[in-house]
Amino acid sequence: MPGAPKVFGIILAGGEGKRLMPLTADRAKPAVPFGGQYRLIDFAISNLINSGLRQIVVLTQYKSHSLDRHISQTWRMSALLDSYVASVPAQQRLGKRWFSGSADAILQSLNLINDEQPDIVVVIGADHVYRMDFRQMLAAHLESGARATVAGIRQPISLANQFGVIDVDQEDAVKINQFLEKPLNATGLADAPDQVLASMGNYIFDADALIEAVEADGEIPTSNHDMGGDIIPYFVGRGEAGVYDMNRNDVPGSTDRDRYYWRDVGTIDSFYDAHRDLIATLPIFNLYNTDWPIHSQAVNSPPAKFVRDSVGRIGNAIDSIVSLGSVLSGTHLERSVVGPWTLADGGSTITDSVLFDHVHVGAGARIHRAILDKNVVLEDGATVGVDRERDLARGFTVTDSGITVVGKGVRVER
Repeated sequence: MPGAPKVFGIILAGGEGKRLMPLTADRAKPAVPFGGQYRLIDFAISNLINSGLRQIVVLTQYKSHSLDRHISQTWRMSALLDSYVASVPAQQRLGKRWFSGSADAILQSLNLINDEQPDIVVVIGADHVYRMDFRQMLAAHLESGARATVAGIRQPISLANQFGVIDVDQEDAVKINQFLEKPLNATGLADAPDQVLASMGNYIFDADALIEAVEADGEIPTSNHDMGGDIIPYFVGRGEAGVYDMNRNDVPGSTDRDRYYWRDVGTIDSFYDAHRDLIATLPIFNLYNTDWPIHSQAVNSPPAKFVRDSVGRIGNAIDSIVSLGSVLSGTHLERSVVGPWTLADGGSTITDSVLFDHVHVGAGARIHRAILDKNVVLEDGATVGVDRERDLARGFTVTDSGITVVGKGVRVER
């Protein structure tokens, strides 16, 4: 590969996101709103764009309409410079079937790689919240001579059974000895016995090696056709798999507090907790890093507004994020994230909650420890998250930790 290698990006966005129901009842998981004005997919695309990639495809499958629309409206690149972010649905090029795994998604989309003829392929997931400079990982990949490199993030060894864990070669700290899926008895790192390296679901491959691997995997009827469970062990068995420790990644503008932040928001509780990470005075994840911005659709909306209500009550907003177009009238808002075009009427209370766009909170209504999908309407005096048994009786989702979720377009009566 003389000169700079040609790098092609693939984002795997075909998962159903069942554990995020009802937020994924009408949309793909990567299209779920996050942090007020973003979608989950924006974090993956922003990281690749900020890292200098300019040819990126997003492989979609389930309930992909809102995801496809968001990508086409938001991620418009310059065709003059042969730059694009393209949403690519399951094409059924190998028969009348859907993707049967993440590796099968790439196998069925090899025409995209063959058309671009890259030297390197970066493959990442679409539904994690983090920042990462893939230029640094690429440099490490090329230096190591590995054909496949897996990004790993340090996690407490007590959580090892929740992740794919990378067992590092004791004699070569950048070589993978084993790839263990949710091990019960993991071994800690040599320099940190209380930690393991968990796979971030981000990979860099030599293009020819990736093609060879997914084609070979496609011939194995017993394979799950999974990138982490099948493709990486293929490279490990050949001694060609390397690991990139996220601790080596220094994103411009990051701080000691958020430099190694990475969160899998695959459950309602983790999705809720990730929003909590945004609203502290010194946030655990900083949306305001202008050196490594998270891009999204420019919302054509007026600024948010805070006013007295019709009887002169003054509201307040404490430790919260409020998006464009929202009007809060005499509302008490605390430790919450409010999406675009939210209307909250006099005497309403919103605490420890996440609201998507176009939510209407009636006068005197109360919301506590809840997630409200778009177009939810609370009638005057209605409550969500205040009475668990009543919420369950009304068909709302309530997690074991007490987070109440109201699905898209629901009208909540008093």
